[in-house]
Amino acid sequence: MKEIKNEVKDNRVNILELAKDAKVIGISGHMRPDGDCVGSTLGLYLYLKKAVPKAKIVLYLEQPSDIFKDLKGYDEIQSDFDGDETYDLFFALDGEKSRLGGAEKYFDSAKVTVNIDHHISNRGSGKYNYVVPEASSASELVFDLMEEVYVDVDIAKAIYTGIIHDTGVFQYSNTAPKTLNIAAKLIAYGFDFSEIIDRTFYEKTYIQNQIMGRTLLESMLFMDGRCIVGMVDRKTMDFYGVEPKDLDGIVNQLRVIKGVDCAVFMYETDTLEYKVSMRSNDTVDVAKVAGFYGGGGHKKAAGCTVNGTFHDVINNLSQSIAMQMKAYDSKSMT
Repeated sequence: MKEIKNEVKDNRVNILELAKDAKVIGISGHMRPDGDCVGSTLGLYLYLKKAVPKAKIVLYLEQPSDIFKDLKGYDEIQSDFDGDETYDLFFALDGEKSRLGGAEKYFDSAKVTVNIDHHISNRGSGKYNYVVPEASSASELVFDLMEEVYVDVDIAKAIYTGIIHDTGVFQYSNTAPKTLNIAAKLIAYGFDFSEIIDRTFYEKTYIQNQIMGRTLLESMLFMDGRCIVGMVDRKTMDFYGVEPKDLDGIVNQLRVIKGVDCAVFMYETDTLEYKVSMRSNDTVDVAKVAGFYGGGGHKKAAGCTVNGTFHDVINNLSQSIAMQMKAYDSKSMT
């Protein structure tokens, strides 16, 4: 655990000790919430409602994908950030406070703040920080901090959902024995775990498959075929009627193409502005690449926002990727 900016010297944050006297508790996760963000925040939300019943608990997130609508508490998520509430205790999950979007102001004004995350780029932005880059997911860390006597099937489903999304259903290298042990504990609560995997991870709408197919068709190999890039511009998104959440999974599909060490997927968010997602194997540390542009993430999965034309962006990214490849190739030859 990183103890940077952490006023607690223990390796773990005692959630219930912090929450026992709080009358109003807030929770939020990063903008454009993914499966881990949704799973960890909902899991903590349901846990605190059960363990601290006298407190008012509020969960703020940008509207998540409706693939998560069967998780308990989904309909209670607040996506309106216009209020000026001051919280006794506020949790930022799966990212540092600057990624909270509209909820950052609640974090800043809260009396006590807690930051729980697994991104290596996070230096800790709360009064109390539980940042463990080796963990598979924020959901795994939230479960770490729970007293299991309060865990029930709905909490287990939320945490399990978060873990499967950030481990690629236990395919990614961030899957550790501890991760699988936690998953075993969770499915012992008796929910249909295979249905959650199918519905939230693999299942795509017809339009989502169309936009993925078009991106794959128009993708380009570079770096002697070791890298691939796919891009969707605003005009194409409007034509298919898709939103950013409909683009999930495209970068992972690019990554599994034979011979590819690094996959880059970009979509246009504004004039001369692109949201970039990257996936890699051990050859490229994409967290370092993203870091050059103010982004971050993990060694094999990271993202950032870059300004310029499509060709400007990919040329700039190529330089950083090439540096990583050169360093890896030199090391491999020694």
